Amino acid sequence: MDPVNGGPARTAPSKTRMFARGATRACPVCGQRKLFRGLAILPDCPRCGLHFERIEGHWIGSVGLNTIVTFGLLAITVVGGLVATFPDFPVGRLTALAVAVSVIVPIAFHPSSRTLWTAIDIAMRPLEAHEVDWKKLEDSQPNAPEHQTEPERQTEDQQ
Repeated sequence: MDPVNGGPARTAPSKTRMFARGATRACPVCGQRKLFRGLAILPDCPRCGLHFERIEGHWIGSVGLNTIVTFGLLAITVVGGLVATFPDFPVGRLTALAVAVSVIVPIAFHPSSRTLWTAIDIAMRPLEAHEVDWKKLEDSQPNAPEHQTEPERQTEDQQ
């Protein structure tokens, strides 16, 4: 029984579904799009009410994720450029390409890093009953499998 909203307890979608949604700039819980105003994320999901900054310092993980992706692509660019042009390295062009990757990737990946980090956070620290307005979500998408009660999901998994 859900102590906050009444009725059966709800569960978050599968980790795979949450990660896929997060990677595509959607709410990890309900899949709602249009969560950004420019590069800034809305404080709460308009559909399910999830507050994206779940704890103070939540976005540090997003910054770390963005940094890892940027440095990974930068390394691939530099090493790939050096291997592809061996033995005559066009230093000026490789430097320009590396600078472009270093500037463009973190800005372009910023929104995805926010929603993907929220999905990772939910996978590590499962949702608490008060974090999502399950009634509002249920009204917007009745009978959606990702919003089943725990007994319904177990019955479906057994079949």
